Amino acid sequence: MADEVRETVQHEGYAVGSLDGMAEGPGFRKVRRELGVTAFGVNAIELPGGYDVGSHYHEEQEELYFVHSGEIEMRFGDGRSFRLGPGGMARVDAATVRGIRNPTDGDATYLVVGGKDGYVGREARRPEDEEITRPGAG
Repeated sequence: MADEVRETVQHEGYAVGSLDGMAEGPGFRKVRRELGVTAFGVNAIELPGGYDVGSHYHEEQEELYFVHSGEIEMRFGDGRSFRLGPGGMARVDAATVRGIRNPTDGDATYLVVGGKDGYVGREARRPEDEEITRPGAG
């Protein structure tokens, strides 16, 4: 039976945690620090209704935004804006100006992953004795 994740657990080779276990209330969840991520930056942000974080850009870091819950509006330097709900995503080049706000009365939570210099490629390997199990197969 799988263990329920209530707090961050770091072990040799992996770490598990939950957003709720990293902090309470609005603001940053330092996912990279909490889980020991070293290959890229990653944070989760809880944004109260009506809150605007302003605009920013980066020198080097491309970012991917993923909306976990609620809705955010992403504004870009070209004057366009997009409303993203749960499951919504946006990829933004480093130098592109972006602004984020919560256009609703409820809270929104989104994940930001950032990095530079590339995709490693599809290089996953299955342990020799591991088989895929599918419901109804067998």
